[in-house]
Amino acid sequence: NTPALYSLMAFSGLKQGTYYPMGGFGKVIDGMVELCKELGVKFYTNHEITACNFVNHKINEITTKSTAFKSDYVICGADYHHFDQNILPKEYSSYSKKYWDNRSMSPSCLIYYLGIDKKLANLEHHNLFFDSDIEQHTDDIYKNKQWPQDPLFYVCCPSKTDQTVAPKDKENLFLLMPLTSGIVDNNELREEYFYKMINRLEKYCGQKILDKILVKKSYCINDFKSDYNAFKGNAYGLANTLLQTANLKPKIINKKISNLFYTGQLTVPGPGVPPSLISGQIVADYILKHKS
Repeated sequence: NTPALYSLMAFSGLKQGTYYPMGGFGKVIDGMVELCKELGVKFYTNHEITACNFVNHKINEITTKSTAFKSDYVICGADYHHFDQNILPKEYSSYSKKYWDNRSMSPSCLIYYLGIDKKLANLEHHNLFFDSDIEQHTDDIYKNKQWPQDPLFYVCCPSKTDQTVAPKDKENLFLLMPLTSGIVDNNELREEYFYKMINRLEKYCGQKILDKILVKKSYCINDFKSDYNAFKGNAYGLANTLLQTANLKPKIINKKISNLFYTGQLTVPGPGVPPSLISGQIVADYILKHKS
């Protein structure tokens, strides 16, 4: 169901390599915030938008629990579905509930953040534990829509590259297991799969890890929903199917409100940090071109 065009992504990663920002990916965000402030941007954190006011099919004001902001243009970088279905009145939504319910979503994921009280052998910065049946795991995500029977997972150990992300003689680990969006998520399931992953990791490293864990935090479907209003708790937007590619994705411009635009992984070009940033560039260029 995935167009062959997306195979270019694998080529780029394998042949051209990847980049790592020293200090962790948060440094990219810090850099963007600093640049924005230099350009006069003001940030209002902890101001969740609750409603919009309209004049002549334009949003003239957005409101939060504590204040209101006048608007010439509104660029929504929040979850597209959440804003379209829960913030906008129905008469201004671009898409119906049925439309969203019929979307095929990319996976969510179970993540564990670990701080380890020793150095670990045999690990690189990026480690893929694809020693199980990839077709079975894929079927569990897209067809069976259940927690995987025998999961594949990814382990990132950035302290192998960057000494600033962990104290001396310790490791910073990030475990990620893809799973289907919109299914049951609870602590019991998280822990069950944590032990499945950590047992395989210990076997691969040839070292005991469990008794050396100093920091342990999980993140999964319920957290994506509560922190980001992510549709069905997804982590990567829409699935890259043929009928959800290019102009078949949700539109960048709202169909009924002339000054409302969308950015992020649920619109074009698609999921991932670079495409999401590109969507912002597209919107900015469009507004600058048409603002007169």
